[in-house]
Amino acid sequence: MGFYSGAILPAGCPLAAAPPRLSPAGALRFLDRPSGRLGGGAFAPPPVSYTRRCRTAIAMAGDKRSEGEISGDSPLLLNSDDVEKQVIVLARKMEERCFAGTPYIPVYVMLPLDVINDHGKLANPEILIEQLRALKSIKVDGVMVDCWWGIVEDSAPRVYNWDGYRHLFQIVRQLKLKLQVVMSFHECGGNVGDDVWIPLPHWVIEIGNSNPDIYFTDREGRRNTECLSLGIDRKRVLRGRTAVEVYFDYMRSFRVEFDEFFEDGTISEIQIGLGPCGELRYPSYPAKHGWKYPGIGEFQCYDAYLLQSLEEAAKARGHPFLGKVPKNSGSYNSQPHETGFFRDGGDYDNSYGRFFLGWYSKVLIDHGDLVLSLAKLAFEGSCIAAKISGVHWWYKTASHAAELTAGFYNPCNRDGYAPIASMLKKHGATLNFTCVELRTLDQHVDFPEAMADPEGLVWQVLNAAWDVSVPMASENALPCYDRVDYNKILDNAKPLSDPDGRHLSTFTYLRLNPVLMNTHNFKEFGRFVQRMHGEWVPIAG
Repeated sequence: MGFYSGAILPAGCPLAAAPPRLSPAGALRFLDRPSGRLGGGAFAPPPVSYTRRCRTAIAMAGDKRSEGEISGDSPLLLNSDDVEKQVIVLARKMEERCFAGTPYIPVYVMLPLDVINDHGKLANPEILIEQLRALKSIKVDGVMVDCWWGIVEDSAPRVYNWDGYRHLFQIVRQLKLKLQVVMSFHECGGNVGDDVWIPLPHWVIEIGNSNPDIYFTDREGRRNTECLSLGIDRKRVLRGRTAVEVYFDYMRSFRVEFDEFFEDGTISEIQIGLGPCGELRYPSYPAKHGWKYPGIGEFQCYDAYLLQSLEEAAKARGHPFLGKVPKNSGSYNSQPHETGFFRDGGDYDNSYGRFFLGWYSKVLIDHGDLVLSLAKLAFEGSCIAAKISGVHWWYKTASHAAELTAGFYNPCNRDGYAPIASMLKKHGATLNFTCVELRTLDQHVDFPEAMADPEGLVWQVLNAAWDVSVPMASENALPCYDRVDYNKILDNAKPLSDPDGRHLSTFTYLRLNPVLMNTHNFKEFGRFVQRMHGEWVPIAG
């Protein structure tokens, strides 16, 4: 049952009818015209006709006012002359669904990045306990915490300091909350939302000083110290160990150290860090190297190990001349049409481009496959997850350039997320995806040049996971405090048009901070938690 909470529309207004519902999975196939993507599945973003109906409603409202039928303060008539913004505001107000009786989706809250300080101790435990009690009072299911490699194994190889995390876990267990734990093999700092600095372990940095090729490298030779290059996954360059052996030893130590928290169910899930920000991707859009939204980013495969891998792949293919990185792919802040590689009809879709992009994405998926196989061994019997980033800009172009540089081989004529979902299926891992709160129309107003489509991307990834029965979890990409954003998350979490009633397995909120604890914001968040749990809440209030 839906509840209408928007403005009263004029008689005969095209928006007086409910928003369009799409056909069931398998029965609906449609063409997303801007991207040229042929799609189908559980649900999809509202079609262009819906936006037109919003514009029509606004135009009709203007006509009605001129005829004296609508007062000047009608909610249909905004002060702004920006029609696009009027469309968005009206569409947002149209309907708020009732989620009473819908499936229970657990809600977790990410803890502050520096909840464990540089010395491996729990920071401000008294304040944290008060905040956790508040979360418990609104029935939040648990919290997520990063276990930073740069804190735990900082001093020397195989010397682990878990003291601060044990203190934290004991508090969480006492409050009868659950834990999602992230194996964070990346540095913290320099990305959106990072307000602290946690580098990689000092002994790793020392190795990097003498062998900088352990890091991802761009075309200009700039090293990115955020995480280790995929090229050393099987190279014994970390004091006699390969990168994946280092990751496995760390995970195994954690599993042994916190066995009691696994056994009593306090730890409900382990998310395995697979790249920058803990995500399975290349660090193709680093702010530290000058990238700004909505730049397409750059390929990150110029370290000696990945260049060697590319050359070997080309020789194995029987065409050594293919073993080179594209030279016409622009720079961090280029737009697709400005490059010979990503423009419509560009090299990305010729035989060389397909070979390179196939290799580039395969290295990424192989990395995820290898690390998750070891994680499954280390955490046998426990739920594991992997995080995929929502690279939604340039989605409405043919090449999907920003996704390609990040390692997602997802141009308009290829599904780049299906192979990732299949790999996760192999390991019984959950796919954790971002940007479920973003709206395509908002992006078109704020950054019309970006050709972004976060709703289309979420739809595609949801279907890629659900088509192979991979559990799908999610989190918001940016801070979120208002009902409009929460409604968007809820709609993605429990798609109304899916005939099988599929839904997210969990949702993790980014992040616990003083703004969230503000009285109004916290009340709104509590209301959101109730709806995620399938409880009834009044529309007003």
